[in-house]
Amino acid sequence: MKKHIVVRSINNFDKTRCVDIFKRENNTFGYQEYRRDLETNEGWYRFGFMEDKAFTHEEDAYKHAYKSVGWLNAVQ
Repeated sequence: MKKHIVVRSINNFDKTRCVDIFKRENNTFGYQEYRRDLETNEGWYRFGFMEDKAFTHEEDAYKHAYKSVGWLNAVQ
């Protein structure tokens, strides 16, 4: 199993979507978007498959997420 350490987590206004910026064991960074349904209280589900993209720096992963995830522009 790949080990990722979350270095930044950004939620949308109603906390139903989240983007995690993470660092891998090989010192590259990536990001993944998640969603959850508050009424079911079943936790977070991966939304999209972005975690395989690799970046040298945390800020590069964030910038790519910012361009790729539409709602992220609204919370910044």
